[in-house]
Amino acid sequence: MENPLGVGGGNLHQWFFPTKTFQQNVLGKSDGTTGIDNEIAENGFKNIGAWILGRNMFSPYRGKHDLNWKGWWGDNPPYHVPVFILTNHKRESIEMEGGTTFHFVTEGITAALEKAFDSANGKDVRLGGGVNTIRQYLKAQLVDELHLVVSPVILGSGENLFMNLDLTSLGYKCLKHISTDKAMHLIIKKSNNT
Repeated sequence: MENPLGVGGGNLHQWFFPTKTFQQNVLGKSDGTTGIDNEIAENGFKNIGAWILGRNMFSPYRGKHDLNWKGWWGDNPPYHVPVFILTNHKRESIEMEGGTTFHFVTEGITAALEKAFDSANGKDVRLGGGVNTIRQYLKAQLVDELHLVVSPVILGSGENLFMNLDLTSLGYKCLKHISTDKAMHLIIKKSNNT
């Protein structure tokens, strides 16, 4: 609870937190920085009809759900669309303010993706993490595009996103990279030849 992003993990997002997109969409404020980092952040929120999150992105608790816990973000989470939480423990859906409804999926990543696409009404489905969730979808070749941010920060430890994943063999290529003062943005896409 003290460090939901890990010790020093907030520094990984120093490119994102000051942006106008983060300030408006997450904090409900009207200010924030503009420029390349904001444009990239803004693109990440466009045309999103549903999200998929791993259990840790919703709750710090392990095992059965604490039914009083409704997420890290208070009564009005920044999603404003259906959110599908991958979990091993059943829980009833939770309707929040602002259009977010958390749905808990115990049938695995494919079922979560199908439910998310059904709810997205033709819009995109965004994987919001964590690392284990993204790894599972990459390994199954179910990610069409990945926006990876490399921040100039050194941390002591954490989860390795690409450990034992051969992205080239899985059909992924880095199609674009953009560097700013606070981050290098990599756009990785799945080739149609896989």
